[in-house]
Amino acid sequence: MSDLSKIAKKEIKELLTPATLVPIIIIAILFGSLGGMFSGAEDELNEPPRIALIDNDAGILSDVAYQVLNQTAEIVYTGSNVQEALRTLDDNDGVALFIIPSNFTSNILDNRTGTIEAYWIMKGAGFMDTLPSAVAENVLISVDQSISATLITYDLSDNATIILNPTQLAETTMFKDKEMSGISPMAISTVMSSQSFIMPLIVMMVIIYAGSIVISSMGSEKENKTLETLLTMPIGRSSIVFGKLLGAAVVGLLMAVIYMLGMSFYYNSLIGSTSIDLAQYGLTLGLVDYLLVGASLFAALVFALALCMILGIFTKNYKAAQTMTMPVTFLAMIPMFVTMFTDFDTLPLVGKILVFAIPFSHPMIAMRSLMFDDYVLVIAGIAYSTIMALLAMFVAVTLFKKDILLTGKAVSQEKLDKFPILVAMMKMSKKRRR
Repeated sequence: MSDLSKIAKKEIKELLTPATLVPIIIIAILFGSLGGMFSGAEDELNEPPRIALIDNDAGILSDVAYQVLNQTAEIVYTGSNVQEALRTLDDNDGVALFIIPSNFTSNILDNRTGTIEAYWIMKGAGFMDTLPSAVAENVLISVDQSISATLITYDLSDNATIILNPTQLAETTMFKDKEMSGISPMAISTVMSSQSFIMPLIVMMVIIYAGSIVISSMGSEKENKTLETLLTMPIGRSSIVFGKLLGAAVVGLLMAVIYMLGMSFYYNSLIGSTSIDLAQYGLTLGLVDYLLVGASLFAALVFALALCMILGIFTKNYKAAQTMTMPVTFLAMIPMFVTMFTDFDTLPLVGKILVFAIPFSHPMIAMRSLMFDDYVLVIAGIAYSTIMALLAMFVAVTLFKKDILLTGKAVSQEKLDKFPILVAMMKMSKKRRR
């Protein structure tokens, strides 16, 4: 074997490790899942929306509207009772109720814009959740175009404004037991994207940065032998663990505040005057809500730091520590992408279990849940994240008392006998702690 092949084989063996392969595999799976999600979105866009129709007009133009709706949508109700229509939509997973008033045709023929009342059934505030209503809005555009064509064909109007825009929408969105007049699901989703984008991004960045600090610190201390010195001091290992976690948690929370302020200013500068004040619809957060969001973020952050400390125990040096943040990073990316594109309430049962099981998910969904007074989900998430954080801290403290802390791997007694200095240092550490 030539020298070139030997060097190449050595480099491949050093670089092609589980630490480098696992992240690539996870990225492939993650983007494959996103591809499947977008493929499903395309299929949903091609499906006719399920709607209910109440036609109180007997004119020619309401007949045109009915024909277009019947061809482009699946009409599940055609009666005259609004409450019954809404119940039918709920039973059939419908998206909207359209009401054509009795003066619809007469108004248009008298050169006044005809009004169609739309009651939107909004299931979630994610991007994927607003697709059915977007399809239904396109159906209404087809209705508008067909009425314009009818006015031109039969010379029913000479008003160019009415011919180009014969109808208008009076919208009401029903979302999680809230009835919001004058606003569409797309508008609500656009405004609430500040929570569905900024908060997950902040959580992920804080977890990655604070976690890398802990793991890198562990690797650096092992490489510089300062960890061995620290362990020989009369300090309990539990105190060392909690001290490291507390310091990293304070830094992480400070970063979260800075990121949140910066991202808020950035987002507000983008939406500017187009922003809709959700306070008029009761979608606001009070002091207690922000405290709950902070508690959720703190519990998730402590879990992340404890998990990173566990991973840092297995590192041998600073270089090896750089790759150990990957599992935590991708664990945070999963709920980030899920919460960006869909709502927790609209996930299938398996998806809900998966998202809830990841502690990082809870601060990402807390703000949106609290806007709709879903305190049970948020408090349950805080309790679960706290339990997982305590469990991770217990594991970290237990590992800190093992030989693996200094060696980076489990060591048998036979191997320890070969390193009397290491054995003496461990005994000295235990004696001083007593």
